[in-house]
Amino acid sequence: MRPSRLWPVRWLFQPIHLLVLGIALILLCEGTSHGASAPELPSTTQTDSAGDSAMDVPLELPPPTSSGTQNSVSDSAVSEGTLFDEIPSVYGAAKYDQKVHEAPAAVTIITAEQIRKYGYRNFAQILDSVPGLFTSNDRNYGYLGIRGFNRPGDYTSRVLLLIDNHRLNDAVFDQGGAGTEMPIDVDLIDRVEIIKGPGSSLYGTNALFGVVNVITKRGRDLKGAEVSGEASSFNTYRGRLSYGNKFSNGVEVLLSGSYSDSEGHRELFYPAFASTNNGITKYADRDNLYYYTGKLSYGDFTLTGGHQWRKKNVPTAAFGTLFNDNRDHTVDERTYLDLVYQHEFLNQLNVKARLYFDRYYYYAHLPYDSGISSPPSLLNKDVTEADWWGAELTVTKRLFDRHKLTVGTEYRDQFRLNQSNRDIDPPTTYLDDKRRSSFIAAYLQDEWAIMDHLVLVAGVRHDQYSTFGGTTNPRIGLVSTWGKTTVKLLYGQAFRAPNPYEQFYVTGATFKANSNVKPEKIKTYELVVEQYLGNHLRALGSLYQYNISGLISQTTDPTDNKLFYDNVDDITARGAEFMVEGKWPAGFEGRISYAIQTTRNDQMEQMLTNSPQHLVKTNLIVPVVGDKLFAGFEGRYTSSRLTLAGNNASPFYILNVSLFSQRIVKGWELSAHINNLMNQKYGYPGSGEHRQDLIDQDGRTFWVKLKYRF
Repeated sequence: MRPSRLWPVRWLFQPIHLLVLGIALILLCEGTSHGASAPELPSTTQTDSAGDSAMDVPLELPPPTSSGTQNSVSDSAVSEGTLFDEIPSVYGAAKYDQKVHEAPAAVTIITAEQIRKYGYRNFAQILDSVPGLFTSNDRNYGYLGIRGFNRPGDYTSRVLLLIDNHRLNDAVFDQGGAGTEMPIDVDLIDRVEIIKGPGSSLYGTNALFGVVNVITKRGRDLKGAEVSGEASSFNTYRGRLSYGNKFSNGVEVLLSGSYSDSEGHRELFYPAFASTNNGITKYADRDNLYYYTGKLSYGDFTLTGGHQWRKKNVPTAAFGTLFNDNRDHTVDERTYLDLVYQHEFLNQLNVKARLYFDRYYYYAHLPYDSGISSPPSLLNKDVTEADWWGAELTVTKRLFDRHKLTVGTEYRDQFRLNQSNRDIDPPTTYLDDKRRSSFIAAYLQDEWAIMDHLVLVAGVRHDQYSTFGGTTNPRIGLVSTWGKTTVKLLYGQAFRAPNPYEQFYVTGATFKANSNVKPEKIKTYELVVEQYLGNHLRALGSLYQYNISGLISQTTDPTDNKLFYDNVDDITARGAEFMVEGKWPAGFEGRISYAIQTTRNDQMEQMLTNSPQHLVKTNLIVPVVGDKLFAGFEGRYTSSRLTLAGNNASPFYILNVSLFSQRIVKGWELSAHINNLMNQKYGYPGSGEHRQDLIDQDGRTFWVKLKYRF
């Protein structure tokens, strides 16, 4: 057998070779670090979140009430705009603030300024800008893919989504939300932390591929009221009213309400339904939603909460429903409350306690052919109700100068996990499942500064479930920083528990249950190199391999042609990501990235569906008139993806352009955006519930927005 010409690349991705290569780089750097003359990045052994500037205080720790501490980050420091001098902090990688180069993961931060200047109007657009991430949409929900993985029927259940460190993945579908179902207005986002790699050693289930932590704005960020309105393609109109402030007595408050109404496409054409109305569905793409968000802080306490209601008409006739029937729609409703107490004691002891409550309600009206002449159709109602509460205690302590120890425990009681499915008329019940479950967990992590430039991060978490038993997941990483260079050698394990939808969901004609589904597990090996080039550029490269065992996948039983979930697949993936980003005082800012990934099903020895092998992204912000008018340019290339039918979805390139103005007229901001400027025709692979092999996406669209602050 002839040796492959790709053997050098394959050699790099073997776990033992990653280990050897990483240790060699670290030892080489340690040997030369003392002779380096370049300015050094802040060392982990020299700083702590309790002693850093206000920028590095743990995000949920209310700032001191004295005015001097409030303004510890001067305006001049912020406006200087050099990437090297403004190394961002990340909270979600360790459950305390640390600089991104110190975190035991590859980290990307998307800021509020970038969201405004690139014109992102939904969460999927933010995620699509991140190196190595990609999204899809089936005209009902949005789905997030990461490092070549985005399985049909996966409701973004393998990435943990947080808002202000509060878990959003629901208790029935594990859905995080990557489209308009995400319960936050992007105007309220302060920054988004994208932390790649397994996170179960701190967070438990869902954090297979990473953690996305959305940090929202505080009252002091508004300092008054804001009102905004916008109009966009497909008769879409949005409005928002927000108020926020921090008062002299130490109380800080933010309240906001948002509304959106979109008519959607008036007509959509699907060749798979050519026999019904010539494949044309009309007025079946409407999307309506509203959000309420609040945050209240005083002393060591912070109370946050949110409520969202969303109704989406479904034009694709998924799950065998009638085509071109406007009764086909879904409604999602989410509510959460989160109370946090956090205090930093004088002996470098940080205590954080959290108490939370969540509610998720979903229903769908699904029209089906009755099979008889009268009535010719029947309406099926699908309902999910989930309520859960939980508590978490985390203690972080600096020990012996070189150890930073984190100990925590979490308990969650999912006391209502109800699923039902029935025909309304004539009344027929197919599913009426009522359950509850719980788990308790404990975790431990130590950040050990072995030497001034070498840190070992090791952690482990054990989760004990009332349903399937226990699982233990460790993480270990070596982080070496010298000069402006950081090398990270990382290993971690993670899991995702089977959810009630995968285990117990039943319908008359489409789905059947499988209570024997087990947790799926992943092992990840990664080498990360970060290099700061001068004061304005940062380069990041990573090589990784992950192996998933017992992947829970949607499959079809050939005996009855029904869909069900089972542990049917083992997956092996290898990939590399490269990124260079820059920021200059004049207002220029940009990023270019390339990701290559190969994700294969070990049993079938073939590429995974909906897994692009190449992702190329470019972003550029250009000041047009000083600090008053900016232009944003964004390009995204996505290579072909395999569909469920074995076809290839065509590769595509999307170009977006935006304009953003501020301070031209006091208090007013005006922005405009064109998405898919070149009107590229493209589509995403459908899932098992779709007759369409490919679901077409929007062509050129636009929006304009006006905001006033008073």
